[in-house]
Amino acid sequence: MDIRRRNNVTVTGRVDGPVLLLAHGFGCDQNMWRLVVPALAESYRVVLFDYVGSGRADPSAWDEQRYSSLEGYAQDVLEVCVELDLREVTFVGHSVSAMVGVLAAAKAPQRLSRLVMVAPSPCYIDDDGYRGGFSAEDIDELLESLESNYLGWSAAMAPIIMGNTDRPELGQELTTSFCATDPDMARVFARTTFLSDSRQDLMTVTVPTLVLECRQDVIAPREVGAYVRDTIPGSRLVTLAATGHCPQLSAPQATVEAITDFLRVA
Repeated sequence: MDIRRRNNVTVTGRVDGPVLLLAHGFGCDQNMWRLVVPALAESYRVVLFDYVGSGRADPSAWDEQRYSSLEGYAQDVLEVCVELDLREVTFVGHSVSAMVGVLAAAKAPQRLSRLVMVAPSPCYIDDDGYRGGFSAEDIDELLESLESNYLGWSAAMAPIIMGNTDRPELGQELTTSFCATDPDMARVFARTTFLSDSRQDLMTVTVPTLVLECRQDVIAPREVGAYVRDTIPGSRLVTLAATGHCPQLSAPQATVEAITDFLRVA
């Protein structure tokens, strides 16, 4: 299969620049990075793609069994890297993609040499000594609502996830993105996302890592950012002066500055 077509791969920026591979989260696609790409493209070769089941990826490549685990999405990442012969890549993963990047880096350290984790969460469910932000009952109710009425769930939840109620156009954009996703594929990705527990996987990370969090995020509370930092040796945590779960949209300049500052010293 043509991987570039399958994952709707696009490449921009400096042909000879260090490579940044930008990976979107649940219910999104590569368009969610559009406000940060121009600035990053000045110095870097920027590679974007859509996971199978999202955006303009080839829907005929969908495999429910494969994409019922984060390893299936990590395989997408690695196959894009092999197709483009990408090495020494800085993987920038938003939300659940941060954990996808952890898995991909463990499998192919020669491909991914740095991680930038944007609003990550290794586990959404509270546990003894760990606050993920949701109880098991919360997640059950969220998934039940999503599975029974995906479009209605999207319209209600996307603005909450985005935050920034003073800028309703941001919430509307995320709603539109969610609603453009095939409901059956979205249900699988949602269960994979919200029921995953990648806390043990964080301990496998050996590459330089930046953790980016917002000062207020209903999906990934501040305790999660601190947990990720404390679990990945030598990682750096930056709290952006931003709210919501998508700082690449709500605070693109601050997001770019944090990434580029990290890359200067990593």
